Amino acid sequence: MADLTSALVQWDGGRYPGWMDDPILVPIDIPLVGDERRKNWAKIVTNVDESLASGWAFEGSFIATGGIQDVPIHSIILAYGEKGSRSNPQVEARVLRVNGDGTTSLITAAKGRAWARTLRDAVVELLADQSDAPVEQREWEPALIQYSDEALREEMRRRKPS
Repeated sequence: MADLTSALVQWDGGRYPGWMDDPILVPIDIPLVGDERRKNWAKIVTNVDESLASGWAFEGSFIATGGIQDVPIHSIILAYGEKGSRSNPQVEARVLRVNGDGTTSLITAAKGRAWARTLRDAVVELLADQSDAPVEQREWEPALIQYSDEALREEMRRRKPS
């Protein structure tokens, strides 16, 4: 058993496939906001620069709109789109939260040229709520008896802060 474990660790760069620290991904339909012929984008927001009042304040990874994407549970999605003429675009932006069942919840939305400043504080609050969420720990269970002492020691070493 130890040989198999060390082989897996070497094979995957020191991590098991499906490691518990990896985010759980769910497929969700990322909405296409506005007109597909105009500017539109979506982003998984991970941080907000509160010194900015434009779209550049929202930091994170861009994802494709108008289709299914795999995103981490409880992610905050910012979807932006324009419709109307080129000279007078009508801007709309939506903030969505990804639920564990593969659905999204509309948290807030804004229209007009001040959309970024309108949404900024709400997104900052959502991200703060995520980081303040307590880590759930389970109590000792008899099921732990099935693991070897070495496996439990290895798990404790892995959890030890560096």
